[in-house]
Parts: sequence; C-alpha cells; structure tokens
Amino acid sequence: MDIVTPAQPLCRLDAIPDGGATAVDAMLADGEESLILLRHGEQVHGYLNVCPHTGRRLDYAPGKFLLKNDTLICAVHGATFNQGDGLCIAGPCRGEHLREVAVQVVDDVVHLSVGM
Repeated sequence: MDIVTPAQPLCRLDAIPDGGATAVDAMLADGEESLILLRHGEQVHGYLNVCPHTGRRLDYAPGKFLLKNDTLICAVHGATFNQGDGLCIAGPCRGEHLREVAVQVVDDVVHLSVGM
C-alpha cells in the first residue's frame, strides 16, 4: 500500500452538506486525483471520483452528484453505488466497487488517513 501524508487536509467538515457530497482534489501516490467525500453527520466516506464501468467521473458538474436513498448515481451511465461501502448495486458495473480512499475527521477538518 502507498503511504500518503496524513496531515493533508482536504476540506472543512462543514463544506460538505450533511447527507450530501462534494469533490476535492488531493495529491495521492499516483498524482493528483479527484475524490468524492460523502458526509453523514460526523462520518465521512471517501472514494476516487472514477466510475469502475467507464473510468469517467461520477459528478454531472464539478462537485455535483446525484444522491438518492443512501446511494450515489453515476451521471454518465446510471450505475448506482451504496454510499457506505461503494458497492455497485445497479447498472453496468453491478458487483464492482468504487475505490475507497481512507479519510478521517480531525478538529472538524477532513484529512487523508495514513496507509490508504
């Protein structure tokens, strides 16, 4: 596994609407990547902003995502993913997962976690 800088801040927790999502850019071991951050209360899940079906971004406009009933929907082909574990439950890549990016909230700021 690649190690990333644990102190790399991504955004303030309040920049993500509770029950919503945002996109941020982060420096990962492979270079700069777009990340999806999904918030539920104080908990944040992070994924690469890449659909496993086409390799394209999931947002329909920069940082704007289709969310419905605890799912995230790819704007390109309609693949539907569980927000909590990134599993595709409907669409062309059913059974595949979004690539999780480990994040942590420290003092109301979302950071990359060690050892992602």
